[in-house]
Amino acid sequence: MRTIENRTEDAVLNGLNVMLGIALFLAPWYLELNSETAAARNAFFSGIAIVIIAMLALSKSYDWEEYLNLAVGLWVVVAPWALGFADAQYAMATHVVIGITVVALSGFELWRLYRSPEAHSV
Repeated sequence: MRTIENRTEDAVLNGLNVMLGIALFLAPWYLELNSETAAARNAFFSGIAIVIIAMLALSKSYDWEEYLNLAVGLWVVVAPWALGFADAQYAMATHVVIGITVVALSGFELWRLYRSPEAHSV
């Protein structure tokens, strides 16, 4: 397992993931989705997962946190097709954009964990 102490500027990446998770969690309200739809339920649960994982990584990042956030981000990207709401244009676009951004941020964090001289094995 790899870890790195986050500097202030590094915590910004996890802060962005927290904001993305909150935006996904709130998406059913600002997109006016029925709370019983697959898109709404997925937004609620995936948004909460992203927020919790990113908050755990605010001060110190571990590779397992970033792999988990990467997996959740990938799920958010494919969820519209897997859960059958790809034809709901705004819900699909919201999931895809937020998912791709979470994947990119997690990928960068993983790159840091394996390439930075400050990172170390636990």
